[in-house]
Amino acid sequence: MKSITDDSFCHDWQLRLMEYFTRKFDTMLTLLTYPGNTATFSLSPFCVKAAMLLAQSGQPWQREDLLDPRKMPHQKLPVMKTGERLVADSDSIRDWLEQAGMDFDPGLTPEQKAHSRALIHMAEDHLYFHIVQDRWANDTVWPIIRDIFFVAIPRWIRRPISNSIRKSVLRGLGFQGTSRFSQSERHARLEKDLVAIANLLGDRPFLFGEQVTAADLSMGPMLSAMMETPIKTELNKRISDDPVLSAYAERVRKAVPLP
Repeated sequence: MKSITDDSFCHDWQLRLMEYFTRKFDTMLTLLTYPGNTATFSLSPFCVKAAMLLAQSGQPWQREDLLDPRKMPHQKLPVMKTGERLVADSDSIRDWLEQAGMDFDPGLTPEQKAHSRALIHMAEDHLYFHIVQDRWANDTVWPIIRDIFFVAIPRWIRRPISNSIRKSVLRGLGFQGTSRFSQSERHARLEKDLVAIANLLGDRPFLFGEQVTAADLSMGPMLSAMMETPIKTELNKRISDDPVLSAYAERVRKAVPLP
């Protein structure tokens, strides 16, 4: 008889639970995501994270590109459609998949899981806003970002509509606090995080060792997004020229390939 601590038993249990959820909803999961390009699944690191969560889960899923998220629960993406509801936000998508039996932190101790949570918040509540600042507040980058993000809007009205949205995003950066600092102050604050991430990685392939965990699915896409800004900026070059961080972001991307 198999013990409940037997690894194969636990794996069988997870598969059966996943099969139950799939049968219950009797539909393929659909990820509503911002579009990407030939280089990346989506221009949003949160959408990339959600796609990686789905890819890791083994659940059958498909993508559906959306440019206007105003009808979504939080008026933002990603959102996952199940057979019975919309699951809004990448964290909630993770929760849903874990309730279906997926473990995104296999083998981690409670202490490591606490560290993982802190790293996820570093990525999503600090690094992310430097990406937004670099894309939306940089007057050199903005015209290119505008034509990428708002390509579906006819050119003759694209500028006034996108400029209005840009003003709203920049106000948000002010409320959040990132744009209140000078460029040198922002870079100094960010540098402490980047050095900490590189020191934590050391010679390990991923943040907690040999396999991808939940923290990597947040951190990797954020670092990749910094490198994917379409014009060379200080932030873009800082990550691209860092052999530890750039190689790590690429390892995460290759470890969880996306369609």
